[in-house]
Amino acid sequence: MKRGFERSQRVGDLIQKTLAQMLLQDMSDDRFRLVTITSVNVTRDLSYAKVYVSILLDEEDKIKQTIAALNRAAKSLRYHLAHEVELRIAPKLNFVYDASTAHGFRISTLIDSAVKKTDNKTE
Repeated sequence: MKRGFERSQRVGDLIQKTLAQMLLQDMSDDRFRLVTITSVNVTRDLSYAKVYVSILLDEEDKIKQTIAALNRAAKSLRYHLAHEVELRIAPKLNFVYDASTAHGFRISTLIDSAVKKTDNKTE
């Protein structure tokens, strides 16, 4: 009988929650305070985790620098994650920028400006 969620999804959710706390509380780099973990995809064998993050920055260079810094810190984060989460093997972490939040914000802004234009034309 199949459960509601696969084990890899449950582990991904646990890693997401734990990494978010670690980035906010334990890391000394201030850039990590602007990072939000949107989702974590873990392979079925739990050896790799792709961590999707959104960053509250507008400049693409700073976003790339932050992602690079996260990937450089991945080994340290994995080590601390292994001590926080009770897993036999802590997955290797790969951080990827998730542009969906920025894209949604941009679309929302465009919709708001279009509504204002139609309101000004009807008055």
